[in-house]
Amino acid sequence: MSGLPGYLAWCAAGLVLCAALLLLRRPAARLLRLILRSGLGLAVLALFSQAGRLIGVTLGVNPWNALVLGTLGAPGFGLLLMVQYLLK
Repeated sequence: MSGLPGYLAWCAAGLVLCAALLLLRRPAARLLRLILRSGLGLAVLALFSQAGRLIGVTLGVNPWNALVLGTLGAPGFGLLLMVQYLLK
């Protein structure tokens, strides 16, 4: 019977983990979607930095710009271009 308290502790921890996953399912999905969209935004920024040199417009490839693109999408790209133009 010495293994029973340890077994119950693991079962309780598993139940708490399942409950936490159920409660945090929506926020975790939103966070994962933001991370994926920001990664895609980072890729777009990297491609634009290469093509933008030809037309003379560049944006920094950094996590902040990627987060703006991940959050706002195409309007965020326009916003970044506008802010970069205003700060020049």
